Amino acid sequence: MSLIKVGVIGIGNMGRSHVRALSEGKIKGAILTAICDPFQNELESIIGQDNVKIFRDEDDFFNTSVFDAVLISTPHYDHPRLAMKAFAKGLHVLIEKPAGVYTKDVAEMNLAAKESGKVFGIMYNQRCNPIYQKLRELILSGELGEIKRTNWIITDWYRSQSYYDSSEWRATWQGEGGGVLLNQAPHQLDLWQWTTGLMPKKVHAFCSYGKYHDIEVEDDLTAYVEYENGATGVFITSTGEAPGTNRFEITGDRGKLVVENSKLTFHRLTQSEREFNATYTGGFGRPECWTIDIPIKGRHTEHQGIMQNWIDSITKGTPLLAPGEEGIKGLEISNAIYLSSWLKEPVELPIDAELFYEKLQEKIRNSTFQKRAVGKVNLDVSGTH
Repeated sequence: MSLIKVGVIGIGNMGRSHVRALSEGKIKGAILTAICDPFQNELESIIGQDNVKIFRDEDDFFNTSVFDAVLISTPHYDHPRLAMKAFAKGLHVLIEKPAGVYTKDVAEMNLAAKESGKVFGIMYNQRCNPIYQKLRELILSGELGEIKRTNWIITDWYRSQSYYDSSEWRATWQGEGGGVLLNQAPHQLDLWQWTTGLMPKKVHAFCSYGKYHDIEVEDDLTAYVEYENGATGVFITSTGEAPGTNRFEITGDRGKLVVENSKLTFHRLTQSEREFNATYTGGFGRPECWTIDIPIKGRHTEHQGIMQNWIDSITKGTPLLAPGEEGIKGLEISNAIYLSSWLKEPVELPIDAELFYEKLQEKIRNSTFQKRAVGKVNLDVSGTH
């Protein structure tokens, strides 16, 4: 079987990592044939080989015929636009997270993907983590029973002021489209709904903008959600806490699942709580509970796992672990959190995409992008966290 020729556009921190994986032959069935980035110097030294074409102009890149598939690792706003450009050229697409900044153009991207018939993936590499795969299996198989509550505290994203000062685009509405919610936490927003199989129906969120840093976007937030089945949830994240916490807890009718410190623990009830509640006559008392450390098999293949799965889907028809169309789910949650914070009231899902876009444009018009002083640290733009 012939190798799938891959082009990479956006050669920042993550883009360089993807280029290395491809050029070093770590992705079976794929070969790197082109890279593109108008903002990076010394692209030749990044690839270290002569058979990879280098482009500075995106139109020249897409108009060439030297690749069958494209990996997009540019800044957030460009993901949908470039993906649609690739679909129009008959290319398979893998985009970095998030799918975009607002659901309006991500929905257009999803439609273009469907019409193209090409393989479309998103770099939700945390879906390769066997802990979250096992968590999803336990929940969707019914082992936990009906979900009552979800809580995720993910506050170990600590970032210093110098991190934000390293580039003028960083932590601005125009440059990134958001803060911790859009830059650091998209993986958790995805896993929140992917592992549980639940999307919120209502969100009431409280975001703090520049609470711990001199930035215009959010660096601390708490979101309360309600689900169709009556369950509730809380999502808390911040870049201003040290050492921070990463604890995901899901409570159901048959106990509680907790992911923390790279462990999955099942506090399993021997009897349904609802059944116990209806039949127990002893007053004080609770269902018997076993605490089980769930054994985790396999290894976390990270970004290479998603890339390999994408290539295998192209060449063998292997089901995608992270279909690109599913990127809109986590993004809709983040859009709902922002919109609730801006309106200072709960919002229903699906959100009013036009209203969100309108409010975002107001933020962009007042953005300090290109105005903030740039610090001495020089970090790459594309695909950074």
